[in-house]
Amino acid sequence: HVGAATAAYTDRRDDDARAELDRALSLNAKLASAHELLGTVLRRQGDLLGAIRTYETLVAVAPSDVKAKATLDRWRREFDLQLQMRQTYSDHFAVSFEGPAEEPLAAQAVQALTRAFDRICGVLNTYPTTTIPIVLYTTSQFTDITRAPSWAAGAYDGTIRVPMRGALDNADELDRVLAHEFTHALVHTLSRSAVPTWLNEGLATALESEGLDWAETAVRRSKPVPLAALRRSFGQFTGAQAQLAYATSALAVRRMLQDAGGVAVANLIRDLGDGADFDAAFTRRIQRSFDDFQAALQP
Repeated sequence: HVGAATAAYTDRRDDDARAELDRALSLNAKLASAHELLGTVLRRQGDLLGAIRTYETLVAVAPSDVKAKATLDRWRREFDLQLQMRQTYSDHFAVSFEGPAEEPLAAQAVQALTRAFDRICGVLNTYPTTTIPIVLYTTSQFTDITRAPSWAAGAYDGTIRVPMRGALDNADELDRVLAHEFTHALVHTLSRSAVPTWLNEGLATALESEGLDWAETAVRRSKPVPLAALRRSFGQFTGAQAQLAYATSALAVRRMLQDAGGVAVANLIRDLGDGADFDAAFTRRIQRSFDDFQAALQP
């Protein structure tokens, strides 16, 4: 059951993973691996308090697990921070921020998100049906809570998380980051299962701003990475490697948008969420095989 849950978690089928883990724990309530994965699943689903309670049980049954203790401490800090935060709302977003000093940034974030909503939903012809949570952090809070690489300008794990980093002084950068993370949130509404990272990140990067001159320059300077090598998380890359991965992905998705349109790309993501074979779904929606498409991208 833990093995089945691990496979489901990897494929972002979190409800299936929870069901398998509940079954595993009904057979062995002290199974540390099941508690560990269940806490991670709950955390990704936005149930932070449930994740904390699960890890409290994990630490009780595995008191020597130093990593679990560190994760539990970090989640408790995040929960305490959530309790202190204020919120502002719009029709589609709930923005959390720490205090009065951050209120102008929260208002600016709502405006930026609203612009992103109108533009990106129009391209893909799809709209979220639930309120999307956003949390604005200091840089240290963002690093502590997300464990994102140093080059990351934001994160999405069911909640859009953004480090402020002087964002009030650079409105264009705030617009770009929020548009990028909003696209991830929109993709999540289309497919709860795993979407190849190059497609997810490429779409977010292609739609974050009007121009991709930087991506074209990055690819010209180096050999483009095969898309098949960019199916998994970019989190293990260095800054330079990540830039090339994002550039390659963005240019590929821009070509898909140009050739087939935003509706076709959104439908491809829906198909993947329904469990369709990637190559078959790609051919159906983009009107060419994935191999042919990759070959056409080569300079």
